[in-house]
Amino acid sequence: MFKNYLKISWRNLKRNKSYSVINIGGLALGMAVVIMISLWVLDELAYNKHHKNHDRIAQIYNRSKNLETSEISAFPSTVYIMGTTMKENYSDYFEHILRANWVGDYTINKGTEVYSQTGEFIESGALDMFTLEMVRGSRASLEDLNAVVLSESSASSIFGNSDPVGQSLKINNQMDAVVRGVYKDLPKNTRFGNIQFFANWDMMEKSDLERFERVKTIWDNWSFNVYVQLKPGIDFETANRALRNLYTQYGPSDQVQGYEEQDLHPFAYPMDEWHLYSEFDAQGNFTEGRIAFVWLFIAIGMFVLFLACINFMNLSTARSEKRAKEVGIRKTVGSKKKQLVLQFLSESILISGLALILSLSLVFVFLPWFNELAGKEMGIPWNNMVFWASILMFTLITGLLAGSYPALYLSSFSPIKVMKGTFRSGKYSSIPRKVLVVFQFMISVILVIGTVVVFYQIQFTKDRPIGYDRDNLISILMNNPEYQGKYDVLREKLQHTGVVEEMAQSTSPLTGVYSRGGGFDWTGKDPERSNQFGMLGITHDYGKTIGWEFLEGRDFSREMASDTMALIINETAVEYMGLENPLGTFLDLGDGSPREIVGVTKDMVMESPYSPVFQAIFYLTYNNSNYVNVKIKPGVDLNAAISKIENVFTEVVPSASFDYRFVDQEFGLKFESEQRLGNLAGVFTLLAIFISCLGLFGLASFVAEQRKKEIGVRKVLGATILNLWKMLSKDFVALVLISALIAIPIAYYFMNRWLQNYEYRMEISWWIFGLAIAGALMITLLTVSFQAIKAASVNPVKSLRTE
Repeated sequence: MFKNYLKISWRNLKRNKSYSVINIGGLALGMAVVIMISLWVLDELAYNKHHKNHDRIAQIYNRSKNLETSEISAFPSTVYIMGTTMKENYSDYFEHILRANWVGDYTINKGTEVYSQTGEFIESGALDMFTLEMVRGSRASLEDLNAVVLSESSASSIFGNSDPVGQSLKINNQMDAVVRGVYKDLPKNTRFGNIQFFANWDMMEKSDLERFERVKTIWDNWSFNVYVQLKPGIDFETANRALRNLYTQYGPSDQVQGYEEQDLHPFAYPMDEWHLYSEFDAQGNFTEGRIAFVWLFIAIGMFVLFLACINFMNLSTARSEKRAKEVGIRKTVGSKKKQLVLQFLSESILISGLALILSLSLVFVFLPWFNELAGKEMGIPWNNMVFWASILMFTLITGLLAGSYPALYLSSFSPIKVMKGTFRSGKYSSIPRKVLVVFQFMISVILVIGTVVVFYQIQFTKDRPIGYDRDNLISILMNNPEYQGKYDVLREKLQHTGVVEEMAQSTSPLTGVYSRGGGFDWTGKDPERSNQFGMLGITHDYGKTIGWEFLEGRDFSREMASDTMALIINETAVEYMGLENPLGTFLDLGDGSPREIVGVTKDMVMESPYSPVFQAIFYLTYNNSNYVNVKIKPGVDLNAAISKIENVFTEVVPSASFDYRFVDQEFGLKFESEQRLGNLAGVFTLLAIFISCLGLFGLASFVAEQRKKEIGVRKVLGATILNLWKMLSKDFVALVLISALIAIPIAYYFMNRWLQNYEYRMEISWWIFGLAIAGALMITLLTVSFQAIKAASVNPVKSLRTE
């Protein structure tokens, strides 16, 4: 019987090729979108799950209350002594407690060969905690003082096919290292996916003994990371409850009251939350981040598939009069309603099966492009039985969903009316179709408004005043100790190239603040209040190089010898410190030597462009710089300029790699995640609109065919093509307008909620809604007009010939 159903279904598909193409094509597009979104969602949900202990690994964060606003912020940096204190007093809760520095770019020297690699210094135990799959060596490979372990791809690029284990390297031309192991490359969907090596923490300490001896016992140098792994049987709630009083119990007695007032306390931030729950609310609790986009894309996938199913429902019910005689005859010869329902459902399942084949082909062809767009490395799991079981179930559900309403509707026809020829669909029979069309375009308009808001929020933030001039500005990492003491000669030679306007050095790049300090004192400060600032060491020519702007005071000057003990602060710092007259105020950084504030600059956006600027202090230093900032003269050829600048660096510091970045491009990377998600939403929105238009096109063609005799009569009575076009288009235009009016408040509500996640955000303007309505109307008219004009242009003699 089922075989017979399939035969009849196949014949119907062949007999009505245009409707079959629309139905199969629409469903295939919808299913392809769902499959690709499912792959993306699974990749997001699997983030960091590569690590076997992912559910027990965490990073130590801190919460602190702003005494002025009472808001609680959370931040990842910790003090060095945090690791020591936790190892001595909290080992009952944690299996591993590991200090680490920030992931960064380093120079790897192999003899005369120089490589730029991304790596992290971390205490031994990391390989075991992160359960790295060792290709050479073991997970104990990081225990030696000078040990470094390389990723498989990094080992291949440096050593080729040779065995790297036991080979010597030099990190930043300063630290002697020995390769003790090679681990299999981590997947892209992990926090550590871009890391090319892990090096022993003690090696870094040994390379800068003076600094580490100084920071080992102080509680206000927030420059380090701590990773932990819970012991079996311990949960995060228990561990965090134990950590709650760490600062007040073990911190310096003269700062305890400040800790209590600020409610400063550490907590373990679980690895499973790092990626999807990366935002923190006003209470310092992690809340939705990318998980909001995961739910958004799941909703988009479901709606896109439903739009395709609506096309099938509308076209099937619209053609009901053509199937009426078939139903009448079948019922007359004894077919029961159940059999007719199964017949029509088998037809929809067949269409769904054909659509699946086409959709898998589309996914196979477009997945590489989708990976590039999404920044992923996803593949179709052809050999996974769960995948195929899910796909088959998904196809069956799609077929049942698309075919349920048409099957019940068509099987309900009265055989007597059909056989007498008195069957008519009735004036109310089109209402369900109109409701579904309204729903289709409501979803499409919501997606359009949402996509426009996402893109304009990104653009709005990009256009935010950043407080400096990033054009023609490059940043070079000083990943070699030979840079020290060569500032003047490097600056002089760069200026002699004729392409460089100015040069300066700094401890942090313009797109980040790598060091924070606190426990400072100044006139008028509440003695019980602790504090924290971003600390940026710079050279004299920094201001000229980046083009910062002063609100008060002056820049550092070589003519003022006392400027070695001077400070410049930003406007946020003035407000944070509660200073009415900041110039001349002395600030003690904890070394017993007060420094005078000589200038106040406009706030510079150096960290997240979506967040307020952090209070910052700039001080002079020529000894601890990490970056060279070079301003290229406007109007010169950038490629030629870079070549000349590289020649100077190669001459002055031959053992260092010339690893440069354009500051404007680095700043643009801060928008990469939102930009990618916006692009994905845009693509899916376009597909949703296309699927809706596909169904509208088929429906318009059917309406035009159904009313061809009416059109012929009207033409005979003098109706013009314009009159007929208006007649056939007005119903569809009305439906789209209704859908837009329903969509606007829904879209406003959800997008306004989404914007609340950003402290620096746009206002949703009326023109966005106007643009969405105008776009929907234009697309509708273009879709419907083709069929309307085609029907209106037919010779009325042909239309009325059968009468």
